[in-house]
Amino acid sequence: MALTSPSVSKTVHFVGSICLPDTPTVFQELCLSQLPHLRRIPDGETGKRGGFIQFQKDIFADYPFLLRETISAPAEEAGLSEAQKSIEINLKPLEYDQFAISSYKEFCKLRDGGAIPQHVRFQVCLPTPINIVCNLVHPAWRAKVEPIYEKAMLGVLRRIQDSIPVKDLSIQLDAPSEFAYLEGVATVPVDWFSPVKEGLIERMVKLASAIDDGVELGFHFCYGDFGHKHFTDPKDVGLMVEVGTALLHAVPRPINWIHMPVPKDRTDAAYFSPLKELELGTTELYLGLLHMNDEQGTRERKEEAKKIVSEFGISTECGMGRATEDELNSVLQIAKKILN
Repeated sequence: MALTSPSVSKTVHFVGSICLPDTPTVFQELCLSQLPHLRRIPDGETGKRGGFIQFQKDIFADYPFLLRETISAPAEEAGLSEAQKSIEINLKPLEYDQFAISSYKEFCKLRDGGAIPQHVRFQVCLPTPINIVCNLVHPAWRAKVEPIYEKAMLGVLRRIQDSIPVKDLSIQLDAPSEFAYLEGVATVPVDWFSPVKEGLIERMVKLASAIDDGVELGFHFCYGDFGHKHFTDPKDVGLMVEVGTALLHAVPRPINWIHMPVPKDRTDAAYFSPLKELELGTTELYLGLLHMNDEQGTRERKEEAKKIVSEFGISTECGMGRATEDELNSVLQIAKKILN
């Protein structure tokens, strides 16, 4: 299908999860609904990935005492004994690479059959390690587990990039826990590195730096989607602009896109005003202003954003793995109307 990549202002970006039964259905539905407004397409994070990182508990099956929910873990304030510090931990496979490689095969089948345009890339969405460590691992063990998990995730990235051609691959790094900590709403502090903001950015930079030249790189600045609500509503995009600016300066390769959520009730230019300070260069900006069952509000949010920044694509605030199919259809219909 000889379609060219659309201008970013005519583009819809899908953050990751989609509430459809399987990956081929996700590919077909998104392409049929949004053609030609796609630059990249995720596999929908179907099956056990629908709960975001919860399936990663399985990798700790041989070490149940590491999990946050266990009652046998040492008290946080007590720290680890010398014997505990010396325990060798060998995690089970993270599986993100297996899912990506399997989904890419489905992507190729549909692209070869003409269902997916030739210009569209396959998008792999990965949480940063801090999300697994801080949400699943008991506080006492986090400092020990983090480098082990980080090494495993870097291995996942390597296998994905060795298995999928550079020209076909986009990788998005999802960062909800980072913003929970930076907004001060996370219940347990990150206490094994300091200062927190610099430490979080350093970790994102390390992961991003492992992505090869030519592979697209994007960031999803996430504020959660539990019951279609954020863990806190950002007062504006200022913190996201600050983090984005730091990443744009520190990551030693191009960042192809940054995604920022927009709460449903923010139809005012003040929310978008800090974008004046974001020097994107060639980086695409996607604003998560596309809300289900709210075509008029989506148009208003888009118009207010345009007063501050001229070029951006649209997206939902977060993934749609926890939505209903009716809600997904509403988003697809509104996006089509807004972009046409």
